[in-house]
Amino acid sequence: MGVNLIFKIAAVGILVSVICQVLKHSGREEQAFLTSLAGLILVLFWMVPYIYQLFESIKNLFAL
Repeated sequence: MGVNLIFKIAAVGILVSVICQVLKHSGREEQAFLTSLAGLILVLFWMVPYIYQLFESIKNLFAL
């Protein structure tokens, strides 16, 4: 896992938080919730290969 991924996650977090604040102040709480959910799903999709690699490493470590 590189530093590039960490910076991308931080950028998504900052962008989502700004968009959510703007949407909440304009009275669109539902869209703000969906925006934060979309940001979470995006970051989770980026993390899935690393989580899979972690589980494969643990499986190989214990030789299951």
